[in-house]
This record gives sequence, C-alpha cells and structure tokens, in this order.
Amino acid sequence: MEYKKTLRLPQTDFPMRGNLPNREPEMQQWWEDIDIYRLVRKEREGKPKFILHDGPPYANGDIHIGHALNKILKDFIIRYKSLQGYDAPYIPGWDTHGLPIEHAISTKKGVDRKKTDPVTFREQCKEYALSFVEKQKSQFKRLGVRGDWENPYITLRPEYEAQQIRIFGDMVKKGYIYRGYRSVYWSPSSETALADAEVEYKDKRSPSIYVAFPVKKGNGVLPEEQTSIVIWTTTPWTIPANLAIALNREFQYALVKAGDRQFLLADELVDDVMKLAEIDGYEKVQIFRGEELEGVVCRHPFYDRESPVVFGDHVTLDAGTGCVHTAPGHGAEDFELGQKYNLGVLCPVDEKGCFTAEAPGFEGLFYDDANKLVTEKLREGGHLLKLAFITHQYPHDWRTKQPVIFRATEQWFASIDGFREKMLEAIKGVKWTPAWGEVRLHNMVADRGDWCISRQRVWGVPLPIFYCESCSHPLINDDTIEHIADLFAKEGSSSWFAKDTEELLPKGAVCPECGGDSFRKETDTMDVWFDSGSSHAAVLMQREETVWPADLYLEGSDQYRGWFNSSLSTAVATKGEAPYKAVLSHGFTLDGEGRKMSKSLGNTIDPLKVMKQYGADILRLWVASVDYQADVRVSDDILKQIAEVYRKIRNTFRFLLGNLADFNPKTDRVSHGQMDELDQYALVKLQRLVQRVTKAYDEYEFHMVYHAVHHFCTVFMSQFYLDVLKDRLYILPEEDAKRRSSQTVLYEALLTLVKMIHPILPHTTEEVWKYVPGVEAVSVQLTDFPQVDEALLDNELEAKWDAFLDLRDVALKALEEARNAKVIGNSLGAAVDLYPTTEETHRLLSSLDNLAELLIVSQVKLHDPGTEAAEGAVAGEGLQVKISPAEGGKCERCWVISPAVGKSESHPKLCGRCADIVEKHYADVK
Repeated sequence: MEYKKTLRLPQTDFPMRGNLPNREPEMQQWWEDIDIYRLVRKEREGKPKFILHDGPPYANGDIHIGHALNKILKDFIIRYKSLQGYDAPYIPGWDTHGLPIEHAISTKKGVDRKKTDPVTFREQCKEYALSFVEKQKSQFKRLGVRGDWENPYITLRPEYEAQQIRIFGDMVKKGYIYRGYRSVYWSPSSETALADAEVEYKDKRSPSIYVAFPVKKGNGVLPEEQTSIVIWTTTPWTIPANLAIALNREFQYALVKAGDRQFLLADELVDDVMKLAEIDGYEKVQIFRGEELEGVVCRHPFYDRESPVVFGDHVTLDAGTGCVHTAPGHGAEDFELGQKYNLGVLCPVDEKGCFTAEAPGFEGLFYDDANKLVTEKLREGGHLLKLAFITHQYPHDWRTKQPVIFRATEQWFASIDGFREKMLEAIKGVKWTPAWGEVRLHNMVADRGDWCISRQRVWGVPLPIFYCESCSHPLINDDTIEHIADLFAKEGSSSWFAKDTEELLPKGAVCPECGGDSFRKETDTMDVWFDSGSSHAAVLMQREETVWPADLYLEGSDQYRGWFNSSLSTAVATKGEAPYKAVLSHGFTLDGEGRKMSKSLGNTIDPLKVMKQYGADILRLWVASVDYQADVRVSDDILKQIAEVYRKIRNTFRFLLGNLADFNPKTDRVSHGQMDELDQYALVKLQRLVQRVTKAYDEYEFHMVYHAVHHFCTVFMSQFYLDVLKDRLYILPEEDAKRRSSQTVLYEALLTLVKMIHPILPHTTEEVWKYVPGVEAVSVQLTDFPQVDEALLDNELEAKWDAFLDLRDVALKALEEARNAKVIGNSLGAAVDLYPTTEETHRLLSSLDNLAELLIVSQVKLHDPGTEAAEGAVAGEGLQVKISPAEGGKCERCWVISPAVGKSESHPKLCGRCADIVEKHYADVK
C-alpha cells in the first residue's frame, strides 16, 4: 500500500518564491484595470474622513531612497486607515516652481534666461517640471503607493496658483505683507533673496582677522593718540561696508597698553586675544563699563569715514573681542542696529556678489575674492593685528550648495510679528510625533524674523502687485487680487508675463495715494515655500473629497523649517488655526555604517534598483522594520536580511494556504467551545497579536508591527503551533474534528495576518488573497481590519499554556543536547522522561492530553514530583528532562517510533493509530 496517499500533505498553487520584481507590476496593472482607488473610496463612502495631506516633492530628477521612505510611510497609514473603516483619500502633489528648474533649463537646455522671452522660458520650465512629475509618478506607483494618481495637485496648475494668490491677498488685507529695505539672505549663485528655510549650514574655511579701528574722538574717555578699538570678523570683505562698532553696555572693557599702542577690548577676552595676536608685554591701563564709552567715534581703517560706538544686546563674550564690526548692509542684527542709530545702509555688493563703485579699490571683485585684498590693505595700514583661518558652520544656498551672504535690498516680507503669538498658540494644539517636534517648531517660530517672500526669478508665481508710475506707491487691494486670481484660474500665471499691465488691471483702477491711473507690474515672484505652504488652502479647501484641517502631515525632519513652518504661517495668518491636527516626522537615510549617503562615497541606495532586484514589498518591509523617527540605515546587506524575513512570512502564508486546500469555511468551521485547549490558546495569541499590532498602527510605530508579526510567524507559529499541528494535519482523516478544529484556527490566522500585514506588503497580501478559500471581496483592500474578539481572550488558559511553553523550552534544550551527542537523530526518535520538581509543574503537565504530540517526540513518561531524575537529565525551572532513544519500530506513515509497529497483520509497517485510520478511512487505497 502507498501510505503517502493517505497523508494530508500541504497542497496549494500559491508560489513558494515571490518573484516580486515580475509579479508586482502585474498586480499593479490589475489594480489599475479594476480602478482599486475608486473601489476603496466607494467602499468607504459616507464614513468618517481621515486626511493625510501630502507634502509635495520637488519635480526635478528621479526619486531617491528618502522619497521612498516618505511615500511608503504615508501609504502604510492610508491603507491602515482605510481598512479601519475611514474614508482616507490620498492626493499626491508636486512642487514645480523655483531655481533648480530654471537652472536645469539654463544648463541642460542651453537657454539664457536673461535673453529669452519670459513666457517662452516659463513654458520650457513648465514642460521640464511636468516631465518629471510623470516620471516620479510612475516611480511612486511602482512602490505600491495607492492614491489618486490621475488627479494630483501640482503647484503650477492654474487652479492652484489662483488659490495661492487669494491666500496672499488675504494676508495683505490683514496687514501682514509689507515692502521693506532690509538685510536678507542673498544667494549670489542664484541671484536672489532667500528665506530662512532655503538656507542650510555646512562647514566652510574662512579667514579670521583681528582689526584695530583707530579712535578719532575719545569723547573725554579714551585717548585719541595711538589708540584703537579691536574687532574680530570672519568676513573681511564686509569691512568696506563698516559703519559702526557695537559694544555691550553691561560688559567690562579694558584699555590695554602694548608698546606705544593702546587697544580697547572686552576685559574678559584680553589674555586670549593678546596671546592669539602674539603681543607680549601688555598691561591693562584702565577698565570701563561699556556704557561709559558712549560717544566714542573711530575712523574706518582705510576710508575717510567715521565708525561710531553703538550698543547692542547681540554682542557676547563667546568669541572675538566683545567689540563687533557693524555693517548694516550685510547682517540682520547689524541692519536693525543701523536703523536704531540712524547709521544708514551701505551695501556695495551687487546681485552677483561683486563689489560696486561704492567700495573704492574693490570694484568688480567677487566678494569672496576680495577677502585677501581687504586683508592686505589692512596690513599695509598697520590695522591688521592677526590673520588666521577657521573652519566653521556657514550658511549655504540649499539648492546650489554655494555660500550665501547678507545683502540689503528692497523685498516683500510677511510680518511674522503680526501673527507670531497665534502661531505659538496653534502649535500647542497639534499632536507632535516625535514629541520634540513641538519644541523644535516653537523655537523656530519664536526666534524667526520676518519672512522674505519675494524672489528675483522668472519661474514662479508672480507677486500680484502694481506700482503707480507717478508716485511708485504699490497698488494691491481686494479688486486687484480677485481680478488676478480669476485670470490665473483661467489662463495660469504666465498671463502676468504675457499681458500688458492694462490688461491685468481691473477697470477703473487708480492709485490710492495720488489718483494716478498708469501703473507698472512687479517683476519678482513668490518664494516657493509660499507656493507649497498654500497647499492646505489650494487642496484641502478646494477638493470635495478632503476636509480642512488635515488630520496629519508627514515629512522629513528638515520640514520643521520648511513645509511644516510655511504651512503653519499661511494658515494661521489667514484662518487663525494650524492646517494640521497632527505632525509626524521621520529622519534621514544613512548607509549601513551610519554615514550620510552621497554619490562621491558611492554609498547611495537607489530604490528603483532595489525594486528591480528584490521588489517593492522588500523595500516596504525595510521601511516597516526601522524606527523611522530617527535616522535610518539601509544597505545591500540590510536588504538581504529583510528579504530573509520576507521569505519566512511568505512561507507562513504558504503553509496556511496549503493546509486549507480542503477546508470550506462555510461547512467545516468548528466552534470555539468544541476546540481543544491548544487551538483555543492559539486563538488567544492571535487576539493578543491583533491588540499589539492595532496599537502600533494607531501610534504609527510600524517597527512594532514588523516585530510583532515576524515573531508570531517565526516563533509562535512556525516553531510551536504549526510544528505541533503537522501530525494532526497530515495524519488524521480529512473530516476529523480535531483536524477541522486546527484548520479553523489556521483559517482565522490567515485572514487576520493577510489583512494585518496588508498596509506593509500590499502586493504579497493581494496575491495571498486570491488563494484564500471562501472570501467574497475581490481585493483584500476592500475588507476590514481585524478586531479583537474579547470572547476569545481567556487569561487563565493563556497563563497555563505560556507556562507550558517555558517548560517545553527545557525539553527542547535537552533534545538539542541529545541530538548533538548522537543519542537521537530527529526528535521523533526520542523517548522523554519528565521529572517535575514542583507540584505545580506536575499538575500543569498532567493536565495536557498528548505531551508527545506537543513535544514532537515518540514517547513521553511523566514522573511524580519528587522522583529522582535519571543521570544526565537536563535541569530547568521546575523541571528536569532525560532523553533516551525511543523503543519500537518506525511507522512508515507518521514516522513515530512505537512498540505497536508490526502488530497489525493488515498493516505491519504502521503504528496502531495509523493502522486504525487507514482501515477505517482509506480501505480502498492500494
């Protein structure tokens, strides 16, 4: 007789290997064919909304691993919330204006922006941006991200630009927008002003000079002969623009005599400065309180110009001399001080960073190149005390990566002071994850200066402002804003450049200052952060499927100074509230050794290549595995480890499907009360898993989902429950109640796991769903997330079996040692003697029906408590275990070793159990 035919071995068409790189695109095409996004939306129609508002990536280049991390995290949440019963639309967006696209058109297309008609240039920029929108769209879809890809929001679209204009107009109406002459971040490499969010700090090597400014007027306090005030600066090129020297009223200043010269500097810093300047034999002549030096005037080192002493709280003793070189044209604090003391503003540097005629002797020089010449001129005049070099954190243009400067220019600003307190109050009402995000944004807003919103670019949304030709007064009111907004909604913002001023103005427009009716239009465009920062209004308040405010914003931690900040600013300024109820931020991607990724190091991980090699689900499983709220590591070795975890999860699905091939959930289910304790215990553990995973999803702790599911599949299921079940699943008759009971548990576990892990592994779970018996939904995405069945939670039963698993570990350890010692081969070759050392252990073990099945051995003998253990027994908590070779013959059907093998005349190669089963159920098998 062929006894293999009487075994219920796993049978499933579900493939063992994922072959994800090939299968995933097929699955995605099926999703498109059935329009899964619309089906899910229809399924949740009328349900509570959950709005995750997408922060728009920049449409320039292929996606990188940081994009993948961000978009996959968002997809986890959207898919989970949908399964939870929410109507959770996801509208992806793109940021499409600004310098990088202008730069790409100029460099890659060879177009000279300044010689090209603005409308033509803008059209080229638009085509370039939209090409990358399409490219990135396909790449995000390849990640398995579900969304309304046919109707994304794009900042260059007319309807978006129109709403942005209205946001701007609302801020004007409330008095938050003004034009001012101030010292702002300026990027010579981009030839435009920058906002704080567009500046990043990185190391720069700079000259460090100590300069003596001769005292011209001592005001009866300081001598005027051979006396100087010493300043320190790391920007020698700003010396030509010096208009004052700032001290602190509260500090103590020392007049120091060194040879025939005298120097004034902070008393606390004298020794350090003298040592650095290599000046020996000095002495302190007199000590002054800062305020006593009011009225002292110095002379510029090489220009016939005065440099008076002024006072500012920004002067510290952290470094330098306690006397700060002040150039109002080249520093924010300097500018404010210049306004306070009516110093005027001198900014002898043009938009390209080159000196103008206002800096005689340096005309035409690039500012950085002038450092050496300025230093030489100071040395020639005897004013340079020391030249050294330092490496320090210096502001850079975040797009071009080139250094920026402060430069006084006329710009348009949003007055943060006008709504700063409202922003700080709004921050308190937001849920921040991580919690430190609240402090970070609060401090940024509290310390932030006014927002420079104008840019000297062509590719952007124009500032909708007109100037009177007669008096230059700006014209901007409700009529002009609404007129421009309506125009942009119909024709887009390029109409500003294509039309004459008269065509852009509403009829009858006159200057409110002088009554003039002739105007010119503003040439600056808006900061791109104003573009994206208006998305809450342009999307959430305009799309019928969304609501305002959003439930969640989720971006990288750099967006506290970017999109989180600009969105908060425009929302609070116009609506008095934050545009989001919660903010979640993630860290940056690093290589396997914790280094920042860069092409020069060759340590970048390309998500497109990863998907081609492993598949998107492996990349998604990696995202789930990391604690993304901090910086995360990824490398080829890490992805290989993740692929192995995936294999184990997939094999669990395959085992479950294989052992349910003959199971009909409508007719074969066994009620909970008819199950044995092992199956009931498995259902308790399944409910505990649902509890842990639901909590983790709710708290956006996806790594906890990953670890919980991985542990359940590989430890509880594979190493215990499924291993123990093999005997009853394979050996017992098809309709056996005990077998059907376990299959019922397997079916519940399969349904629970496939839904639970779907947000993380959408392709794999969709593939599994097609093989699950008895399901009606065409897609797992149209089902509901598992709910905890409280009726199945039995604490007493759980405690009992948890305790047994601890005892089982002692037995498994003994079996492993016996295997290593060649006492047995596999575990079915073992006879086990159990020696409980406590009454409690004995009661527990004696209450279990089939210890041999639970330990996967052939024979078990349970001794009374107190019985002396045989020599060589392995000791554990409450139990000693002795392993011996099992006695008897090996059953050809179940492989158990039993003395009963050979006692059946009809089936001499089977044990008694198998002989009975074959006789009763498979008598016709030959």
